[in-house]
Amino acid sequence: MIRLFLFVILLFPMIANAAAVRLKDMVEIDGVRGNDLVGYGLVVGLNGTGDGLRNAPFTEEIMSNMLERLGVNITGEQFRPKNVAAVMVTAVLPPFARVGSQIDVTVSAIGDAKSLLGGTLIMTPLNAADGKIYAVAQGAVLAGGVSAEGQAAKVVTGVPTSGIIPAGARVEREIDFDFGSLSTVRLALREPDFTTAGRIEEAVNRAFRKRVAVMRDSGTVEIDIAATGMKSTAHVIGRIENIPVEPQRKARVVIDQRSGTIVMGDDVRLSRVAVSQGNLTLKIEESPLVVQPNPFAQGDTVVVPRTGASIEQDGGVSLAEVPEGASLSQVVAGLNALGVSPRDMIDILKSLKAAGALHAEFVVR
Repeated sequence: MIRLFLFVILLFPMIANAAAVRLKDMVEIDGVRGNDLVGYGLVVGLNGTGDGLRNAPFTEEIMSNMLERLGVNITGEQFRPKNVAAVMVTAVLPPFARVGSQIDVTVSAIGDAKSLLGGTLIMTPLNAADGKIYAVAQGAVLAGGVSAEGQAAKVVTGVPTSGIIPAGARVEREIDFDFGSLSTVRLALREPDFTTAGRIEEAVNRAFRKRVAVMRDSGTVEIDIAATGMKSTAHVIGRIENIPVEPQRKARVVIDQRSGTIVMGDDVRLSRVAVSQGNLTLKIEESPLVVQPNPFAQGDTVVVPRTGASIEQDGGVSLAEVPEGASLSQVVAGLNALGVSPRDMIDILKSLKAAGALHAEFVVR
């Protein structure tokens, strides 16, 4: 059996002065967030690729209720259309969305529909976690794939049972949140770190030339709105969100065993350690031999076992000494030069972490 591995190593060199990042790209503002919406509706107009109503009775139920609301009496009627599919509609209500604004929605089939290509979503209310309706969705579905089949073959490209409707929902209710009444604003770091939080505190205070920001913990910096002397909370955020701050990066090694990808930073360090690695292959072959008696002779046919066994050991990789404080990228570069395979490279890194010689956060996916 031959296996092919994709082996990619990405090395991010550590620069003396790392590039500064805008504050808005590093933090979330407390209270300024989206809200998830969900709804259940129907997609109509499909070209025979809808739900089989025998297998999806909920589609027939919602279709009956919808027709009755439109004044069509179908009590006792039996109908089996194939151009209708039941779907779940999801969307995110962005912060400060106002009544009448439009948002994108995602439509996904929940029955046995084969494709939503060419379908139209019928008016579907979208509810939030509190059970209230915040938006209504309707429009033509843009499916993300194509499906074609015959009697003996089927070809599917992408996911034809899921699609989107750009600007397909209209906001009907606003979130009750008075951002301007806040007396303090908390900045939540996406990557909590005490050093980065301290730098944000210093940068904000430097921008206002007085103490208006206080670091509460590794993931929170609090700003006193009244101390800034500005008109409103929105003005304060507008002034600080473009302040450049140099983030502090953690030493981290990320390994994806399925693809053989290793991502690391040059700030990863190793203690003094020795590594020895080799490949041992044990090969056993069975070649039984059938022995038959001579013609016209008395005797039985006998199977004589023959076994061949061999052990092969490839040349191992040996690092007698790794200097104290050497970067992992230097070690990996040396292993690459020696032709170490992706699987062996991952095993070596795991062993270095287990031995306590690899000083970094180790993430295996």
